[in-house]
Amino acid sequence: MITKENQGVWVFAEQRDNQIQPVVFELLAKSKEIASLLNTDVTAILLGKDVNNLANKLVAYGADKVLLTDNPIFRTYNTDAYTIQIAHLLKEHKPEVVFIGATHNGRDLAPRLAAIVDTGLTADCTQLDVDEETSKLLMTRPAFGGNLMATIICPEHNPQMATVRPGVFIPEEEDLSRKGEIIKIDNIVKPEQILVKIVEEIKEKAAAVDITEASVLVAGGRGLGKAEGFDLLQQLADVLDGTLAASRAAVDEAWIGHSHQVGQTGKTVQPDLYIAVGISGAIQHLAGMSNARTIIAINKDPEAAIFKVAHYGIVGDYNLVIPELIKAIKNI
Repeated sequence: MITKENQGVWVFAEQRDNQIQPVVFELLAKSKEIASLLNTDVTAILLGKDVNNLANKLVAYGADKVLLTDNPIFRTYNTDAYTIQIAHLLKEHKPEVVFIGATHNGRDLAPRLAAIVDTGLTADCTQLDVDEETSKLLMTRPAFGGNLMATIICPEHNPQMATVRPGVFIPEEEDLSRKGEIIKIDNIVKPEQILVKIVEEIKEKAAAVDITEASVLVAGGRGLGKAEGFDLLQQLADVLDGTLAASRAAVDEAWIGHSHQVGQTGKTVQPDLYIAVGISGAIQHLAGMSNARTIIAINKDPEAAIFKVAHYGIVGDYNLVIPELIKAIKNI
């Protein structure tokens, strides 16, 4: 149950191969905002082996405190080890809010922690805020297949927990002058408590490009009319050293794979350049790409909603517009 002793906004600082995952920096930026509204501070939880240098990086990106456990047992993510250690910290320190990135590991870890500390969990959030009257966390996520947004609260239990989709928030610039407290925590996990042991790691190159990491995206929608439309978009992406993306409509038509989908039921992206071709601009899609630094929309419908968020718009048939763009870019 909620008590007055619950204090602090916590972020799980996921690291892989001693590299902090980008979503962590995004969460630290948002956590500073939430912590300010709740009049509290931001704490990062860091587990790993030889990760002391990462603790200072977390401070530079917004953490006021870092709870650091450096032990070989945490070198690689392990469900049992991470759950036991972090659940112990949650019970001992009683934070008010806990954010975890909605990565593969985060989605594995978060529900286990919520069950152990007897609280709720809102998964795959795309918006976070604080209710002015109750000071409760407002956690917004897509529902009913992304057709509407549901705002969820956890009024009777703490910590209020949420996993947050990567790419939703913008991280702050690294500030090496920031000061924070790094608190070393002893490992409490016993070897016999780990039911699954990692014998060997075999890393395979991903077959699909991660669109969340691309700086240039060329995205197609239902307005392409056919799967072959992506062949033309690929030519534009090639001259821009970019990556293909798509709206849900194009994916539903099986014109391109789901790994390319942008939107509430796809991925959230923040590229330097987003070119939307034949995309109407449904709210579900806009939520996934509206933070792009520059948006160019190409659509033959001058009333398409995508033009309301685009920095530049071209009204016309993409079959005529794209070849001219390619020609112009090659002549630069």
